[in-house]
Amino acid sequence: MKIKIYKFPLLALAVLVTILSCSEDYLEVKPKGTFLTENYYSNQDEAFGGLVAAYDYMRKNSAGFDNMVTMMNAGSDDFYAGGGSPTDGQGMQNFSNYKLNAIEMPISFWRDQYRGVYRANLMIQKLPEIPMDDVLKARYMAESKALRGYYHFQLVRWFKNVPMFTEPVSPSETYNVVQATPEETYAQIEKDLLEAIPGLPATLPSQEFGRLTKGAAQAILGKVYLEQGKNPQAAAQFAEVNGTPGQTNQYGNKLLENFDDLWDIDNKFNSESILEISHSEKSLSSWGNNDEEHYSDSNEGNMICQMVGPRTFVDLVDTDDIPAYNSGWSFNPILPGLYDLMKNDPRFEATILDLKTLEAEKKVSYFKGYLDTGYFLKKYAALVSEQRTGGGAVELNFRQNSYVIRLADTYLLEAEALGGSGARAQALLDAVRERVGLPSVPVSMNAILNERRIELAGEGHRWFDLRRNGLLATNLADRGFIAGTHEIFPIPFKELENTKLVQNPNY
Repeated sequence: MKIKIYKFPLLALAVLVTILSCSEDYLEVKPKGTFLTENYYSNQDEAFGGLVAAYDYMRKNSAGFDNMVTMMNAGSDDFYAGGGSPTDGQGMQNFSNYKLNAIEMPISFWRDQYRGVYRANLMIQKLPEIPMDDVLKARYMAESKALRGYYHFQLVRWFKNVPMFTEPVSPSETYNVVQATPEETYAQIEKDLLEAIPGLPATLPSQEFGRLTKGAAQAILGKVYLEQGKNPQAAAQFAEVNGTPGQTNQYGNKLLENFDDLWDIDNKFNSESILEISHSEKSLSSWGNNDEEHYSDSNEGNMICQMVGPRTFVDLVDTDDIPAYNSGWSFNPILPGLYDLMKNDPRFEATILDLKTLEAEKKVSYFKGYLDTGYFLKKYAALVSEQRTGGGAVELNFRQNSYVIRLADTYLLEAEALGGSGARAQALLDAVRERVGLPSVPVSMNAILNERRIELAGEGHRWFDLRRNGLLATNLADRGFIAGTHEIFPIPFKELENTKLVQNPNY
């Protein structure tokens, strides 16, 4: 049950597909790919190219400066935005201190997902007429519907009040687009995923890693249900994915024996991985093709690795065993509260890079970034030995994959969906703790949230966990969080211009 985004040789053509945006600014760009919608999807190979193009925007999780993980970390109670200054990554800074506004909201959170929706819709529209194997066509259709559901899910949980599309929309039509209700959007997401699941394979041969499977789609659907408070339905989907706690599930997934192995950059698509974003150093990305309009198509590197590393790292003692860390940009400094919670936990060493202590011992030095705490996210802090060996910019070509969903995540989500009580919820919680040698604790909602906070630290889940459980205002009051406003993002201003879209309340 593994996801990998491969590059298709014809992707240079596929990425030219006309892309959806509701802003006048984007509509003034000359369409680059009109010929594709008329002539391109003519055979099985071209259909595969279109499918790969539809997968591309899943890399929003960890590719590009405005990636999902560092953004969502910055708004949680475990991290600051950090970086070099109070204006370094203004959108992320404003989310971290709850001053986010429509002008400075990173526009790619909106545009990239709609580009993914457009490409999925184009596949759904074109597939019936493409002469190709019927079994393969059905699989492509299932993947396209699952991708459309995934992109809509990202949009509705970030912005809540969003347009919902089930067919490609031409640029001229976007002026009259209106928002669907969240209920309508969620209903379509559920429909897409439920229709997709039967048509997806249960497992994949290694040469096909990167394609959606039943288990991946069920895990997404479980999260969709849980986000709406449909806990029984969510628990049922997660149970299909999880199987017997601690054992191998029906799709071959199992918790890794060693937590640290999750962060071995060569241990890609391991048994714990359910939904994983693939990164490579082979795209030779450079700053010339890393702007907002192009990074998702051309940049295959993991940007988190560069963003969370310490600035100007220097090992002062040649004889110690401290590895040489890549000098990064010091985003997502870890707050002392998470450090204190984890300092005696077996997962600490794989999660937190404690330069504060190492500096006090005169073993290292580093330049202190904005809101430095001395604690860095080690899960993604890259080593010099992990830098790209070919061309392109060092900063843009880290090859570490990122998890969107892994088995420990779905274990704890099912326990939450079960209300934090009962024998199965206890077994799910126990399995996560047993993996790292910790004893059982009585299951409860607090115990589950605490375990998620530690197990999944820095993976972009904490903010959603707090919102789902009504804890954002309580936990983030000292950061400026205002209930009734900051539970969702503002719609980027450029996406509202000359349209019928309405801004979210209080922005």
